[in-house]
Amino acid sequence: MKSQFDNLLKVAVQWHEKGLGAVIATVVETWGSAPRRVGSQLIVSGDGQMEGSVSGGCVEAAVVLEALDALKDGKTRLLEYGVSDDDAFAVGLACGGKIRVLVEPVGKQMPQKLLQELVDAIAKDQSVIYEINTKTFQSRLVYDEYNDRIRQDRSGFKDDKVTFLNVYSPRLKIDIVGAVHIAQALVPMAKIAGFSPRVIDPRESFANRERFGSIEISNDFPDVALTKIEPNFRTAVVLLTHDPKLDDPALYIALRSEAFYIGALGSRKTHMQRKSRLKNAGFSEKQIDRIYAPIGLNIGAASPEEIAISILSEIISTLRVIN
Repeated sequence: MKSQFDNLLKVAVQWHEKGLGAVIATVVETWGSAPRRVGSQLIVSGDGQMEGSVSGGCVEAAVVLEALDALKDGKTRLLEYGVSDDDAFAVGLACGGKIRVLVEPVGKQMPQKLLQELVDAIAKDQSVIYEINTKTFQSRLVYDEYNDRIRQDRSGFKDDKVTFLNVYSPRLKIDIVGAVHIAQALVPMAKIAGFSPRVIDPRESFANRERFGSIEISNDFPDVALTKIEPNFRTAVVLLTHDPKLDDPALYIALRSEAFYIGALGSRKTHMQRKSRLKNAGFSEKQIDRIYAPIGLNIGAASPEEIAISILSEIISTLRVIN
């Protein structure tokens, strides 16, 4: 998941086309403490502009200098930085650890045409992997392999310890059924966490621009909206109406989808009644057990904001545990 850094590669293309030059630095491996996960990227232009992050502190400064050198000589390089616990803070690590960073100048060993194809695939919300041999620096895009890595959003080296795979999975989405106060708190939190929230509620007085801003809003009935949307393996479905007339039809669609998370508001008693209705509708115990209810991690949440935090935490926990 590249979240707020999704447009980095597009910016790199723009810099290159303007004649500024562009270098892409990618975290390919970490040991111990590292503030950025594998696959994180930093882009640097020939005039010193930079966006994104691979670490912070002195490590990032050193990577920028290497990037500028790469622009001059046109050579890709694989860098490694390691620090002791005593020196960690000075180089931007929380504690001792190591980090390896791949630095690729655009238009040299990383062809502009390949980068543009990658940018286009990301813009179309396609699953794509950037594969590079870290000895020869030959690279290609892969669309129909490594499905487990795509599903797990897991960049890293193959077993050969030479081939690095940077995963670009479709954007994470949260489909929220019920434009209630909890939804108003959940939407901005989800956006910060890198999700694209969508609100579904046939009640236009609840689901409107005044209450939710510029996000995607549907005033269709939930089953109709979810049928159009088709939740996939990168989608969380959150049911907040507490009304069986709206929640149950949404569940009929969600339980037949690949959604990685399905959560429903309500007490344990409410959920027992919900389970009975779903059984009568023909759903199996295994299907029904996919529902997280009562929704959210048990943190003693009381206010809409606290409940939203518990829901988002459970969604992220489910995503990472699955992965």
